[in-house]
Amino acid sequence: MLLALSIADFVIVERLDLDFSSGFTVLTGETGAGKSILIDALQFVLGERAPADSVRDGAERAEVAAEFQCGAAVRDWLAQAGFAVPPEAVAPVLVRRTLDASGRSRGFINGSAATLAQLRELGEQLLDVHGQHEHQLLLRPAAQQQLLDAHGRLQERVHAVGAAYAAWRAAGRAAAEAEAAHTQTAAEAAQLRAQLEDLDALAPLAGEWERLEAEQRRLANAADLLEGSRWALEALDEGEDGLQRRLVRVQARLAGLRRFDPALGPIAEAVASAQIQLDEAARELGHYVGRSDIDDSRLAQVDERVGALHAAGRKWRCAPADLTALHEQIRSRLAHLADGQDSAALQAAAQRAGAAYRGQAEALAAARRAAARAMGQQVTRAMQDLAMEGGRFEIQVDAAEPAATGTDRIEFLVSGHAAGTARPLARVASGGELSRIGLAIAVIAAAANPVPTLIFDEVDAGIGGQVAATVGRLLRQLGTSRQVFCVTHLPQVASCGDHHLSVRKSSLPGGRPVSHTEALRGDARVQEIARMLGGAQITALTQKHAQEMLAQT
Repeated sequence: MLLALSIADFVIVERLDLDFSSGFTVLTGETGAGKSILIDALQFVLGERAPADSVRDGAERAEVAAEFQCGAAVRDWLAQAGFAVPPEAVAPVLVRRTLDASGRSRGFINGSAATLAQLRELGEQLLDVHGQHEHQLLLRPAAQQQLLDAHGRLQERVHAVGAAYAAWRAAGRAAAEAEAAHTQTAAEAAQLRAQLEDLDALAPLAGEWERLEAEQRRLANAADLLEGSRWALEALDEGEDGLQRRLVRVQARLAGLRRFDPALGPIAEAVASAQIQLDEAARELGHYVGRSDIDDSRLAQVDERVGALHAAGRKWRCAPADLTALHEQIRSRLAHLADGQDSAALQAAAQRAGAAYRGQAEALAAARRAAARAMGQQVTRAMQDLAMEGGRFEIQVDAAEPAATGTDRIEFLVSGHAAGTARPLARVASGGELSRIGLAIAVIAAAANPVPTLIFDEVDAGIGGQVAATVGRLLRQLGTSRQVFCVTHLPQVASCGDHHLSVRKSSLPGGRPVSHTEALRGDARVQEIARMLGGAQITALTQKHAQEMLAQT
């Protein structure tokens, strides 16, 4: 619940610090005194947007801080969102937000910076505000559906149905697009198959181009290679002047000289090693010359293959070495098109998604019908207490076209007397009746809402007399299990409060308005109730009436 609220330089509030208790708290005061500003400040600190002119005239920035007692769900949310969690289960959570004159705002949760989205998420678990004009939303089908879903706590089911609907629509679009693109895809596939047939016939191999280039160079220069190899072999091993024979003589001479100087030993060994390497080179050259011949037929084959690869490269605008990769790309693309063209599989997927959606939508419809019966009975009972004796409230759940919110059309119906036929709310209810029905729904919906703090901002507008007293008792009863605030102009409602806050406006030097709030007790509260009963002229009779009203609650 809300424990404390601190406001500085917000609209016409200069400085305000309030502590709150559980139960039913009423806020009263003249019109324009700033009662709703307190509600606006609470909504602002919990993430609602506020214009730059919300900063009080002459101030650099506005600041609002609220302290809430947090339960287990809020503690879990704080931990998951990365904020400091109070060490004790009953420790409060502090929310603070500032707004400067340029319109820039900053939010904090337990001292750590927070986004507006995080403030709103936290606020949804801490506070629920019912505005004075919300009963007018009852005429809108979307609002009626949302109220029913909130009362039945069906929001998670609605979200699941919305996700199933989105999946169904996506699968349907994929199937439709595949069907529409069938002709174009078929033409592309035919072209690719023709290319694949050509490449299959060509059958380029990985690394083939590089090997062919090397072989072509060798075959084209076979005569030079053979002649040069023979010349080298003769230079090494043939004739008295061959390198090998000359090296043998050098080795023998050094072997004789090393007896006189051992320093020639390593040189002689190096010459011996060179002789061994020359012998090996001569043998290899001999083998090479023996194997080598001029194969004109093989050269023609290689030239023909190189020409074919060159021609294919020009045809498909790629290097001959890249033909193998192109071959694989065309094969992969054809496989992909074959998968994409499987419209039967896509249609089957769309049908499965549709069946999943309809299954969840039917379950949601059944839950809505059950919630509609319960909510209709509860609102009907509340109408009897709100001077609509014999009136009946019903919620009709009809089949509708599939949508993200399900396959239901929700309509609120009302009958003015027990024997009458229930008709759509928009065509039957008068302004006063609509206000009372809206209040009954707000109280009932609030009772089903797990949020610990409820605020009713002048929701009792348009009623009076005994109905107003009933409203006060309803709110006070609601305050036994929840913290309830109500901004009201009705003394019947104000007298039912467990706590009473009075809001008044005065002028500072220079005529600048400022709002003040104070807790009323005893005679001060009697005077406020008397003011609400009699206006500016407070008489002994209105004071007595105020005392009687307070004594009866």
